[in-house]
Amino acid sequence: MIKPIGFADALEAAEQLDPDAQVELVDALSRRLAERGRERLVGVIAEARREFAAGPCQPMTSAEIVREA
Repeated sequence: MIKPIGFADALEAAEQLDPDAQVELVDALSRRLAERGRERLVGVIAEARREFAAGPCQPMTSAEIVREA
């Protein structure tokens, strides 16, 4: 099992990298965070589709949604 490291330790390790490697690290983390965001969105959409298919939701226009809010 991999032991998680703390934020401060990760930051210190990143500071030990050369500037080009730091840029690559930031890019890699950004891509991974974007992918996780897309995965979360896929889950939210799937849940919404299940709820809609189950029947308690009805299609509405944006104006109708605003009126109800």
